[in-house]
Amino acid sequence: MSTSIDQAFVKQFEREVHEAYQRQGSKLRGTVRVKTGVVGGATVFQKVGTAAAQTKGRHARVPVTAMEYSAVEVPLVDFYVGEWIDRLDELKTNIDERQVLAHAGAFALGRKTDEIIVQALLGGAVTAGDGSTGLSKAKVLQAFEDLGIAEVPDDGQRFAIIGWRQWSDLLDLQEFASAEFVGDDQLPWRGIQAKRWLGTTWLPHSGLPLVNGVRTCFWYHKSAVGHAIGQEVTSDITWHGDRAAHFVANSMSQGAGLIDPTGVIKLPCREA
Repeated sequence: MSTSIDQAFVKQFEREVHEAYQRQGSKLRGTVRVKTGVVGGATVFQKVGTAAAQTKGRHARVPVTAMEYSAVEVPLVDFYVGEWIDRLDELKTNIDERQVLAHAGAFALGRKTDEIIVQALLGGAVTAGDGSTGLSKAKVLQAFEDLGIAEVPDDGQRFAIIGWRQWSDLLDLQEFASAEFVGDDQLPWRGIQAKRWLGTTWLPHSGLPLVNGVRTCFWYHKSAVGHAIGQEVTSDITWHGDRAAHFVANSMSQGAGLIDPTGVIKLPCREA
């Protein structure tokens, strides 16, 4: 009896895991600054301060702006999702079952990606309102004003992630509900709820922190958070004769860090 899994299955299974992760595994990866191919245990994201233009006298030297530079180090963490495939399951020829298993691993890693990005967002420096009420128009407009005061660029790269209760709250607002849906061609993900409002892409997310009935939502600029990738999602499949099964290990090496605390607005919302 052969003790090695069919190579065509190995390649197809790994491709399906990778594609599932890219398509639906993570909602937030496309909303932050991403650096791929990181070598080593950590990487650095550069933060550049603001500069002011100055005048120059005739034949005088061009004034030099003392622009501030700083660096944010983001460590990488290895994550794994393992699963046994019994030889008698014949997953090599059962496409539906193989895809179920591939998607399960990809989605687990995708949730972990979103989790580490949300952890970085929690370091935001500004909070709009308190957790005594839900997501109201007044709270949204306060956060919108805070973004402007902090000079967060209004360049189409602002994102707001909110819970599903808050998504329902906004749908009660005519200004939000009547807005056009974002087209699939404008998103790094497809087939999900998303709307453009106030120059921002709004996304509902089920993985936001919920403490004592208060959900923390976030409104931020893409450049405010860095997501480092040392290894994309990969799959390793090995045969274990003592179990008469193959073991599938899906893994990735990633990290996330807050680059600009003033570029993130936290919106605590009551759900009780």
